[in-house]
Amino acid sequence: MVDIREEFIEQAKRISRGAEVLPGGIEELAVKLQHAKDTNTPLRVKLGMDPTRPDLHLGHTVVMRKLREFQKLGHKIVLIVGGATAMVGDPSGKSETRPSLTKEQVEENAKSYFEQMAKVVDVTKAEVTNNADWLHAMSFTDLLKLAGQMTVAQMMTRDDFAKRYAEGRPISVHEFFYPLMQAYDSVEIDADIELGGTDQRFNTLLGRQIQEAYGKKYPQMVMLLPIIEGTDGVVKMSKTYPEHCISLTDSANDMFGKLMSIPDTLIVKYYSLLTDVTEEELKSIEEALKNPEINPRDLKLKLAYTITEEYHGKDGADKAQAEFINVVSNKGLPSDIPEVKVEQGKAILDLLVDLNFVQSKGEAKRLIQGGGVKIDGEKIADMAYTLNFADSVILQAGKRKYAKLIK
Repeated sequence: MVDIREEFIEQAKRISRGAEVLPGGIEELAVKLQHAKDTNTPLRVKLGMDPTRPDLHLGHTVVMRKLREFQKLGHKIVLIVGGATAMVGDPSGKSETRPSLTKEQVEENAKSYFEQMAKVVDVTKAEVTNNADWLHAMSFTDLLKLAGQMTVAQMMTRDDFAKRYAEGRPISVHEFFYPLMQAYDSVEIDADIELGGTDQRFNTLLGRQIQEAYGKKYPQMVMLLPIIEGTDGVVKMSKTYPEHCISLTDSANDMFGKLMSIPDTLIVKYYSLLTDVTEEELKSIEEALKNPEINPRDLKLKLAYTITEEYHGKDGADKAQAEFINVVSNKGLPSDIPEVKVEQGKAILDLLVDLNFVQSKGEAKRLIQGGGVKIDGEKIADMAYTLNFADSVILQAGKRKYAKLIK
């Protein structure tokens, strides 16, 4: 039985806040942290990333912030670009086969990822590698050896595969290889801890099994982080739902405004997973939300300012807060409305898409139906509305998107 020193128990508690640690929980993590310190061998903390889209959002930073904590303690973070796995597509949580990406798409998206990750972790001190380097080099014999470490019955215990099979939805054989490929990454980089969202439970735990099969005496622990909901408070934050997603590439004004739009039920979760508040501060926030004399809006203002400041600096947060108070609280107009030249007779649905205010005409229609499109403050209800104005008008789409339309 290892005698665990109190400092490492406290360290394990801090670094695992909000996370599920498997197996063994905080105690086993404390043992790893203590052993790393005593032997001067930093832990190798793995995060695999499939660059399926060019933008990262606040949901991604939940895991990235944990990486930063490990870095501050002197451990080595290992970032794996899924050059091979992204070309297969992670089936986790999916109801159908995911489209594969080309090598060029993966490389372009990966470049964008690291530029955005640098806002949270010190990428220059991370070990960055690409799993295409070893997975594409595997022989057919190597592949058979890897596939032999798991049964079809084990693979079918995954909820997504079991559900699709029960519903008669197709499951491509290559999808079975994805979790094996991700697990083998842990062998190649000799991971001590793997981070991931709760949807990665199966894949990350499989990494332990595959490491053991390939001879690692002390296989990796797994730290699973909650997946946060988007601004609607219902659907998980994802670029698939841009209207509810807060991207790291959002302007300070957009980021602040979106954070102010989250439901009160998400305030504590966002504070816990997206800021560095202490446990005492978090308890104070929870108590404040129970106090009918305290307006939750004040707690959201502080939350929005804190997160916006982290990604846009104090000046950006100051301006975004002032802009929000002016536009929303004082019913004013933004100070930086862009001018857009528009031809007479332009259909409102086409214009909303052309301005990137919405992703599709379907989304534009839903926005109009919800009363979210205005011209000079007047709601547009007609889907067939076309532009016809004298000199200029102000177009508003949703709460935060504006354009001054000119001839």
